[in-house]
Amino acid sequence: MGVSDSIQQYLMTNNVPEAASTLVSMAELDIQLQESSCTHLLGFMRAIVKFWHKILKDRLTSDFEEVLAQLHWPFITPFQSQTTGLSHPASTPETHANLETLFCQLLKLQTSDELLTESKQPPENYSPPASTSVLLPIQVMLTPLQKRFRYHFRGNQQTNVLSKPEWYLAQVLLWIGNHTQFLDEKVQPILDKVSCAVNARLEFSQGLIALVLEKATDIPRLLYNDNLFCHLVDEVLLFERELHSVHGYPSTFTNCMHILSEETCFQRWLTVERKFALKVDSMLSSEATWISQYKDITDMDEMKVPDCAETFMTLLLVTTDRYKSLPTACRKLQFLELQKDLGDDFRILTQVMKEETRASLGFWYCAILNAVNYISTVLADWADNVFFQQLQQVFAENNTLSKLQLGQLASMESSVFDDMINLLEHLKHDMLTHQVDHVFREVKDAAKLCRKERWLSLPSQAEQAVMSLSSSTCPLLLTLQDHLLQLEQQLCFSLFKVFWQMLAEKVDVYIYQEIILANHFNDRGAAQLQFDMTRNLFPLFSHYFKGSEYYFNQKAQFSS
Repeated sequence: MGVSDSIQQYLMTNNVPEAASTLVSMAELDIQLQESSCTHLLGFMRAIVKFWHKILKDRLTSDFEEVLAQLHWPFITPFQSQTTGLSHPASTPETHANLETLFCQLLKLQTSDELLTESKQPPENYSPPASTSVLLPIQVMLTPLQKRFRYHFRGNQQTNVLSKPEWYLAQVLLWIGNHTQFLDEKVQPILDKVSCAVNARLEFSQGLIALVLEKATDIPRLLYNDNLFCHLVDEVLLFERELHSVHGYPSTFTNCMHILSEETCFQRWLTVERKFALKVDSMLSSEATWISQYKDITDMDEMKVPDCAETFMTLLLVTTDRYKSLPTACRKLQFLELQKDLGDDFRILTQVMKEETRASLGFWYCAILNAVNYISTVLADWADNVFFQQLQQVFAENNTLSKLQLGQLASMESSVFDDMINLLEHLKHDMLTHQVDHVFREVKDAAKLCRKERWLSLPSQAEQAVMSLSSSTCPLLLTLQDHLLQLEQQLCFSLFKVFWQMLAEKVDVYIYQEIILANHFNDRGAAQLQFDMTRNLFPLFSHYFKGSEYYFNQKAQFSS
């Protein structure tokens, strides 16, 4: 008896499992003969497989759909999914037994189904990762939902609106949620029982995602309408986030981010992101944006971050969140370049504003300096982020680097933001130096009396009962005190610390060279200068740091 006759005999006796098993053997033989040059034999074999596959598939599909109908499948509403598929009176043990039997019989047709089914072509220019076809019984379970989706979102219905992608995206998420429990509790055990290493819920989700990918044909119609296109991108990103975080859909599976990665769509996305982000100049133009929103909350205002700097870094952070789910590192690096360009724009604008600001100790100048410091600090923190370290690795692999750069990469000493950080640090140092020089000029002016003091002819200490601050040193100390207090209030702690350390070192050298070395001292004069320094100058700085006297090395040598 021939194989075809065997299948016919099994079907006549209603022995569907054996008929399905025989068809599997035929399909496997067909696959083995693919390399054969016997074209007629191949054609004959394929025709037999196709003939019996259709008969078995139609019969089993009809029976399977009947069982699903008894379970009130599909579950259109969340309430229905909770009250029908699992606990409805129709959900008898017999019904679930039939569900299992027919599911397994359909599963046997998977080999012949994949052999005969031509893979659906994705939208033009779309390159998703290779993925296997959805299991045949899951395909049958998806059919009523596919019909509903195409009716509402591909036809002439009022629900098919170009400006409302959230409607069909939300519908898919709803359907995934509605069927999760049934798939986990009733279908997954069947797959486990036959040792099929497939997750029923993810397989079902993948079939629904394919419907969303069909809607990619809408993209060319809204590509050059900024508002519609941005809205689509926003909704797709929200959809992907919920798909992965709530429903556990793997990023390695076919998803909507592959649609956004298609060249034309991706370049348009980059352009639009740049267009909306490049409004940095308006972000910096208002004086109000340079005030810290936490200025009245002491414990939250340590860095004295201007509102515009925080807004800008939030923009970069949100941009990262938007592109980090892109499927290829190449696309991520293109977005990273956009972030770097935006960072350069911000830095250049602040540099221009710095040049236009004459008062280096004023509000604007200090606010710009705080902003530059904050951005540099945050970017340095981001360098330790695993996501950016991975991008750095990819960047290194795609570019020719020196041995030194490769060594820095291996030890995680370099990051994708190094160039930005270096330029910001240079700007920060330049601005701090400018402030220190400004204050130091005023200190030198205030120290004129101290320089001209006749330290050699001061009366002996016996003529003065209690030693007090000399009048010639007062202007110097008052000038220092005023500026230190002013900048302590306007600069963040880390910047102010660098400022007073730089200033202390310059004042130390000045006192040593212009006052100590340029004058002669008697015992009384030396004691007086020692008193002015140790009891008045040092405490002025030790208010900010207890070991501040160590920054006056030259003066310490004189004291000893």
